Amino acid sequence: MSCIRHFMSVRAMGCLALLMASSISMAQDATRVEGSNVFQLAAARLHDAETIRTLSTEGQLLYQKDRIKLDGAMYCAQAIALAERGEFRLSIQAASKALILGQQQDNGNLVASAKRDLAIAYSYAGDLDRAEKYARDALAGASRITPVIAGPAYKTLGDVQARRGRLADAISSYQEARQVASARFRPLVDISLANAYVADGRLTEARALYDQMGLPDNLALQQAYQRGLGNLTLAEGKPQEAMKIFSQAAAQATGSDAAYHRLWAQEGRARSLLALDEKAQAREAYMQAARESESIRARFRSEEFKTGLFGDVQQIFDRAISLSMEAGEVQAAWRLSEASRSRALLDMVRERVSLAGPGNDAPFNAEPVGDDQVGAALRAGEAIVQYHSLDDRLLAWVLRPSGLQGYVLDPGRQALEQRVQAFRESVFQRRPQAQQLGRELHALLIEPLGLSSNERLLIVPHASLHYLPFQALRDADSYFIERHALATAPSASVAIQLVRRNHGGAGNLVAFGNPGTDARLALPGAEREVNQIGALFSDKKIFLQNDASKRQFLDNAGQAGILHLATHAEVDVIDPLQSRILLAPEAGDTGFLNAREVYDVDLKKVAMVTLSACESGLGRIARGDEILGFTRSFFTAGASALFVSLWPVADDSTELLMSTLYKELASGKQAIVAMQTAQVTVLRREKFAHPFFWAPFNLVGNWRLQIRS
Repeated sequence: MSCIRHFMSVRAMGCLALLMASSISMAQDATRVEGSNVFQLAAARLHDAETIRTLSTEGQLLYQKDRIKLDGAMYCAQAIALAERGEFRLSIQAASKALILGQQQDNGNLVASAKRDLAIAYSYAGDLDRAEKYARDALAGASRITPVIAGPAYKTLGDVQARRGRLADAISSYQEARQVASARFRPLVDISLANAYVADGRLTEARALYDQMGLPDNLALQQAYQRGLGNLTLAEGKPQEAMKIFSQAAAQATGSDAAYHRLWAQEGRARSLLALDEKAQAREAYMQAARESESIRARFRSEEFKTGLFGDVQQIFDRAISLSMEAGEVQAAWRLSEASRSRALLDMVRERVSLAGPGNDAPFNAEPVGDDQVGAALRAGEAIVQYHSLDDRLLAWVLRPSGLQGYVLDPGRQALEQRVQAFRESVFQRRPQAQQLGRELHALLIEPLGLSSNERLLIVPHASLHYLPFQALRDADSYFIERHALATAPSASVAIQLVRRNHGGAGNLVAFGNPGTDARLALPGAEREVNQIGALFSDKKIFLQNDASKRQFLDNAGQAGILHLATHAEVDVIDPLQSRILLAPEAGDTGFLNAREVYDVDLKKVAMVTLSACESGLGRIARGDEILGFTRSFFTAGASALFVSLWPVADDSTELLMSTLYKELASGKQAIVAMQTAQVTVLRREKFAHPFFWAPFNLVGNWRLQIRS
């Protein structure tokens, strides 16, 4: 794997280079760097992708490709509509076209409008730094202050500040927005301002504002008004009255989003019951709200962002799970955790892509299965270790054929994120303290669970644990991977479905390596890797350099038993379904294969996919607990197992790991054992002993997969 020969490989480098000269220069600069700089350069590339310079360049290219060209105002309208549908990357692209037109026309207000829309899209996407930057840029760059620019820009600033807990700043920004907003926009601002007053404990001001504004005419805002009024009443110490307001809101919920509003009314009732110390009733209300969520047609709802309420369905599941564990209902808590993960899957794929690829005989079912079914599907010596991160603690369950056990662990969500981040940084930078940090995490996450020696483990992570290489944790004597064969899965239910997929052990190989793009982005190590792997298979199709094109992928990937991609990859943290793999360009085609397009490829014959590319397993961690992107795309299209990377990969060590992995698979070993053997083989080479070299790859999905070469 040699984006960088002799030192480190950064396959993720330069995926945008064909579009942006800045990324090309970064790829050139990376030709001889130590491991400590590799991740910094990859992070810099991702940061550069969202700058005004880059967005302007991309906007220019996208505008040139548009067959029907719109004016700047229409691109702005398009950007807002896309953002409100949850199509954040497409929204940013539309705003980028307006931006380039404003720059070309020297139209300051159009540039400011484009930046306003960028701020809104980034805010909805959760990128608060860029949302704040572009909102301020919009306010500073307008040739004159107008309600349509200043109102939303100040409002977005307030939203960002509120979500960061800077309530005094948020209130100030909302007040600024209120002064300049149009009459149509002001009710949105008023509700957001009142909610900020409540959050800041300024209840008298909140009450006065609610009395002043009255019930809005807009139906969606009426629901937000009632919800906010219930929150205010509860904050005033009147839980019985608050319950009446939330109950009335549930009864009056109408329209296409009635179930959604009933869900939040139930959540309000649950909080009111907790205030009355009625924990059993509160738990039932939370569980009812969770059940209500299953009937909701999943789509992004901008109204909650517009009004500053920032509702999150995952909060409902978290409270229900927490109360269930407190009540000793371990099984119910586990089932709720599973339901929350299944809900997140549906939220991601509904309305955006087909849930199952075309022609897929066994559609990917997001419905959770019971712990009894999971236990029955496990074999002796196998166990599932599942986590769920709450604000104040970490929950864990261990499922075996013999039953389910639950554990409450110490670190809350924020403390755990900090520990995981510190460990990852120590691995990226190849620091000696990686071993100590790995021991500390092992003590927190593994030792309390009483795992048996040599159990084969399927890890179901949650939140920041998706980014944690469990294989690199260690006790005083050895790494975790030396004692346990490991695989991961998005949920236990998904894992059981994947292991049941019958691919008949198909062992024909379709592989893509070193796609022809630009000499400065060549991957000769990837080409060597593909040829070495190909030597193990009698039935194979190998596409290298200019032949490794997107067209060849679309024509041949579905015929593979084993699909191997050794190329550049880029994770889109704004919209994971826009994450992309770089294949060879052809006339009229850039070669980018994005995660969304994978859904439309029939991969029901594909047993295993290897994404031998940087960061291929990464995506945005949502509160609903899904790493979104390539893994979900390939599973939904039909594959049952994936090998994916957690960070920019090294050249020689990854070549050794992949060749060992495929030799073990070709000998008939199960995928989970083949991965363990490959990682242990690499770590026992003295020059590759640090986890940076051997721990980046995860096996996700069907851990029992066996193939024939």
